Amino acid sequence: MLHTITISNLGEIDSAAAQFLKELGGRRLVAFHAPMGAGKTTFITALCKSLGVRDDAVSSPTFALVNEYRASDGQSIFHFDFYRIEKTAEALDIGFYDYVDSGCLCLMEWPENVEEILPEETLHVSIKVLPDESRVISWEE
Repeated sequence: MLHTITISNLGEIDSAAAQFLKELGGRRLVAFHAPMGAGKTTFITALCKSLGVRDDAVSSPTFALVNEYRASDGQSIFHFDFYRIEKTAEALDIGFYDYVDSGCLCLMEWPENVEEILPEETLHVSIKVLPDESRVISWEE
């Protein structure tokens, strides 16, 4: 089943994030596929905000590879950015499997750089930018 959420403008991002989290159900591993500038970090920030993380606490972990945030319920959220990964071993060196096996929500940018080590249950989400600058977030179950 194909799921889609359209975000026509930035003012709709919080409601789109809440809808995504509702439809996410119990999924804990989410890989976001999108070109540079499509809004991966912006959408992840909105997701974290919906979960009670201060929006000023969320930033792209481009150089650190992973950031940890705390949701309002005390649960950890791990935010990965694999843009600069050149070898899968770099992800393994930071303890990638410890994070994904933790049961915590793991939100991943640039997952195609570590595709071969992503667990089978990872939900692959696409963000597409339309000509009018709106975004379509889609995934298939």
